Amino acid sequence: MSAASLVPAPAVPSPTPAAPSLGSALSATTIAMLLADARLPVGGHVHSAGLEPALAAGMHPRLVRGYILGRARSVTLVEAGTAVVARHVARQSNPDGRPGADLTTELGANLARIDRAWAARTPSRAVREVSRSLARGYLRLATRLWPGEPAIEACVEAPAPFSRPVLVGVIAAAAGLDALSLVRLVAYDDAQTIAAATLKLEPLDPVVPPSWVLDACAQVEDDVDWIATLTSPDAIPALGAPETEGWAEAHSRTTQRLFRA
Repeated sequence: MSAASLVPAPAVPSPTPAAPSLGSALSATTIAMLLADARLPVGGHVHSAGLEPALAAGMHPRLVRGYILGRARSVTLVEAGTAVVARHVARQSNPDGRPGADLTTELGANLARIDRAWAARTPSRAVREVSRSLARGYLRLATRLWPGEPAIEACVEAPAPFSRPVLVGVIAAAAGLDALSLVRLVAYDDAQTIAAATLKLEPLDPVVPPSWVLDACAQVEDDVDWIATLTSPDAIPALGAPETEGWAEAHSRTTQRLFRA
């Protein structure tokens, strides 16, 4: 036996498993609560969901409840439908194990198609710009919580920023949030944004706005089931609020404002 055979072979280090992303350690319910929290510091606090433009245009504060309910039957359904379709596309990613670059390109193209469908249903350029600005904040959060997630990478590499509902849908897919919960999240977020903004813009008893939010969420409940089944950009509801679009355009040209929109 040679001396060399007595020398133990060097140990082969076992591969170190990749550290799980922070997002993977959180439940979908926790992520939903995070996204629905108006205090989430990614830019949502500079958005009043069109309330400040409406009040500046002369809408009486006593009509805020009706304003919230009106959005729940129009703008909210467009946003929710967009988010649901984006979630569907993100969840369908890479069933065939294709290379990462090819997957990112295809995902980006599919998400861009959804974004164009949303834009076609959102005539106001001011509203679209604010939505994309808010989406950039969501994207920063998403890349931190789910690094390497294909759909999120597709959003990062997109030549132009996607809208907020597209990003919310992509995040919902990464977090494992189901479509029904996503529709309810979008509805709650819109109503709560307006309710919170009201307290900054008008003197009001703080116990009043929560009932507006619950009323809006109850109204959307009739549409939750069918919105949650959407899978195609063509199926996103085409519902608008032309007066609020006009108010948003006027608001974008003023420098005396608390919220961007």
